[in-house]
Amino acid sequence: MIDHVRDLASVRDATERLLTAAAKLNNDSIAEPSRLPGWTRGHVLAHIARNADALVNVLAGRPMYVSGDARDDDIERDSPRPLTEQLVDVRESAARFEAAGTIPADWSRTVELRNGVTDSASRLPFRRWVEVELHHVDLGIGYELEDLPGEFVQREIAFLAARFSGSPDVPPTRVTDGTHAWSTGRDGEPQVTVSGPASDVVGWLAGRRDGSALTAEGGLLPSLPPL
Repeated sequence: MIDHVRDLASVRDATERLLTAAAKLNNDSIAEPSRLPGWTRGHVLAHIARNADALVNVLAGRPMYVSGDARDDDIERDSPRPLTEQLVDVRESAARFEAAGTIPADWSRTVELRNGVTDSASRLPFRRWVEVELHHVDLGIGYELEDLPGEFVQREIAFLAARFSGSPDVPPTRVTDGTHAWSTGRDGEPQVTVSGPASDVVGWLAGRRDGSALTAEGGLLPSLPPL
């Protein structure tokens, strides 16, 4: 059962870790490339802030973004700001999301995100946790997949495995970190077993690593569709 209150606390902790780390940057270093193609660190920080406000919209029953173009334009607009402004925006937008999460509501209700995707409102804090943790890694400032909280990694692997379940382009696949196992891909008896450390498994599923550190038995390492 999803505990959205506990997840909100995890989001708060992850945000503080990110802000503490990002505060060591400067105006020159936030203009440098991040690990995301075509994005500077400023783009990543701007996206983190605008995502918080977008999830506030979802909780309030409004469209997540006015449009895909508006989302991209907002990130592009905010990306070149000085470090101080970026950090204030990340902190204040995070506070708005946390405040929205404390409003009494039916957390079992279905909400709509981007591109017609729907989910339970109770999962939104976890989705925000994903944004903060993975984009902290994307900044390329010393926080790696191996540094992610263990509970987060296990839940994110399960979440992504479920996301690719039923995908016609992914063969029936068993994924394991040696302790836990998940099924993903098309329906059917698993043809391929992918195994390796949890950090490499989550990196592969989340598009942050190419899977070269993983072992594939029964076939080639499956190619995953973009998230």
